[in-house]
Amino acid sequence: MAYFPAFIQLKNRKVLIVGGGKIAKEKLEKLLEFTTDIRFIAKEFEPTLLEMIQKHSLDYTRKNYEEGDAKEFGIVIAAVDDIQLQKRIHKETRKYNCLYNAVDVPELCDFIFPSFIKQGELTIAVSTSGASPAFAKQLRIYLQNLLPKNIDDFLQEMRAYRKTLPKGKERMKLLEEKAKQYIKGWNG
Repeated sequence: MAYFPAFIQLKNRKVLIVGGGKIAKEKLEKLLEFTTDIRFIAKEFEPTLLEMIQKHSLDYTRKNYEEGDAKEFGIVIAAVDDIQLQKRIHKETRKYNCLYNAVDVPELCDFIFPSFIKQGELTIAVSTSGASPAFAKQLRIYLQNLLPKNIDDFLQEMRAYRKTLPKGKERMKLLEEKAKQYIKGWNG
């Protein structure tokens, strides 16, 4: 099954991660690029994850997941190896109409985590719809190496043009030409 590529605004959308291990830490590393409104529930926490949680002043509770824990969240991520728990949380999230991700169980997922590049305003996501996260990662690394280091400066300049120039065909044409010239100049 293919996933529709969408970028989700996480402002005012609380995230719950169930799990305290390596995978939960990987999910946190990705989410921190976009939000800090993240809460954890796990019986035990890997020390490096706990350090990250404390460094970013995130909420966490040491306990087993219980029904009702997902109620106040817009996104719930089950970063646990327990398939039965993943299924229970999935069933519960249907009642709350929140987005759900179960690590390594794509059929339960409303969304998946792509491999992504984030450089200032630019975000590029690569996904294989779960077929090969390893390939998506390698393609992301390849693409990242192609990008110029000053890309965010260019995007800030483009944002300024969009804010100051009047809307219309002339603005669209100018911005299109500037983007084309910038990309052309990547290779010297």
